[in-house]
Parts: sequence; structure tokens; C-alpha cells
Amino acid sequence: MKLWVIANKRPSGKTKWETTRLLDEGALRGADAHLILHSTVDIIVSGNDRKSVRVKNRAVTLPDVVIPRTGSGTGYFGRAVLRHFERLGVPVLNTADSIEATKDKLYAHQIFAQAGIPTPKTMLVKHPVNPRTVESEIGFPAVVKILSGSYGKGVYLVHNTAEFVDFIEFAHGIKNDEAILVQEYVSLVPGADVRVIVIGGKTIGAMKRVSKDGSFKANITRGGVGEIYPLDDELTSIAEHTAKCLNLDIAGIDLLFGPGGYLVCEANSAPGFYGFEHATGINVAGAIMDLAYRSIAEKNS
Repeated sequence: MKLWVIANKRPSGKTKWETTRLLDEGALRGADAHLILHSTVDIIVSGNDRKSVRVKNRAVTLPDVVIPRTGSGTGYFGRAVLRHFERLGVPVLNTADSIEATKDKLYAHQIFAQAGIPTPKTMLVKHPVNPRTVESEIGFPAVVKILSGSYGKGVYLVHNTAEFVDFIEFAHGIKNDEAILVQEYVSLVPGADVRVIVIGGKTIGAMKRVSKDGSFKANITRGGVGEIYPLDDELTSIAEHTAKCLNLDIAGIDLLFGPGGYLVCEANSAPGFYGFEHATGINVAGAIMDLAYRSIAEKNS
């Protein structure tokens, strides 16, 4: 198997831990695994030309499978590259469309609502906004989010109307056309959530994350602590339904503890799993490699 893991160039120049894990796990299973920075790829649109992909200005043979790790950092060029592979029949885990739907937090929540997936009540606002409308529809405290982001970035808790007005004015000053999500604050278990990993439509495990610095955000990258969390039918059903609605082959589904059960906070198309593997002992990279091999077999069957 010739495997490409496509990633963005990082300012530090260092490869992300998850990317390295995938490459190493692929090599252990006999794959010819390569890290490809999407900025080094050029595509030529010419029918079904199998030589229409160039890397670092050199024509290359197509990989057998592609695993994007660009997530919310996937822009137009990155999506175009992935779609090119898809049109040439290369399995791409996840597809460009599924990444785009997941990246757009509002669109993702619209999909969730259509599918009957339980989520916190969510509202789209843009400057100028009447804070009384937000107070009556969502209430305070409330969570405000920019439309794309990851690792807990671009997510803030506002406690009252005055804080909300200040935040909207600040966001407008940075980018005057920025649309923002306002979301019901789910406080049944403050500073805690559950990260569920779904691979190939099946839940492989769950991790409870708990903030240790008093923040309402429990992300491991922010210093949150993870521990293995037992699976149950409700959790598995919601996570797998969410991944299916977004057409995600590889998904990290974040659940909140609501008064009536789990609520989907958001989904991730390139979930971090450093903390997950260490907390649960589950080989996430191995499960992704298993899916890659299955995808090739299904294509060739």
C-alpha cells in the first residue's frame, strides 16, 4: 500500500505527533507511507490522467489511499487537491466535502438539527446584533464561537449581556464581516466533556476530558486531563450517527453532559489523539490503518 498523509506546513517546521504516529503505524504494517505537505502538490486537470499530480515539481504515481490531516485548516487549495484524488478513484479518508461540512460549525449544526441529533441551542449572529434577542433566545452565560477553529481556539464563555456586547465589538474590530455562533452553555458537568473516536462508522472508544485550570474548555491541548470513559448505547449511537451525517470516515465527536443525556458539541475531521491513546490505551493510528487497507480492498473488489 502506498499511503500519503497530507498535512499543512507548521510554523515550527515540526511534524504533528498524530501525523508521525500514522506514518509509523503504516510502516509497521508494510505500507509505503509518506508525509506530503499540501503546499508542495500541483494538480493538472486533464481527463482521467493518472500522471496529473506533481509533488515538488515532479510527476508522481498516485497513492493507493490518502489520509488528510489538515482539518479546520483546509482551505480552497487543499480541498481542490483532495477532490482531484477522489475523481481519480483514490480513497480519501476524509473527503473534501466532509471536511468542509465539519469545518463550518454552523453548517454542521444545521445538519445535526435536520438529522435530529441533540445539540446545545445555537444562534448565528453578526454585528450589529441586539443583545436582548440573544438573551431571550439563548440566555447567559453563553458560549460564543467563530465559525471555524480547533483545539479550543476561537471559543469563549460570556457571562452576561455586557460581556457579550464587548466581545461582539472586539470581534467586529478585528474582522468587520465576522459571523459568530452563540450557543447555550451546558453546565451540568462544568469543564468536562467526552471525546469519542469513530473510525469507519464504528466507535472504537471514548475519553472523558476534564479541565484542570478552571476553564470551561476541557481540551487536552489546553492542559485538560483525560481518562477512559465507558461506552454505552446512547453514546455510541449519537457518535456514530453524527459521523455518518457528516460522511466522516475518521471522526472525533465531542459530547457534553446535558440534563437529558449527551449533546453533540462539535465534530472534528482530523481529531487529535495523543491524549486519547495515552488515556485509553487504544491504538487509534492502527484503527485508521485498518480502515485504509479496507478501503483499498473495497475499491479493488
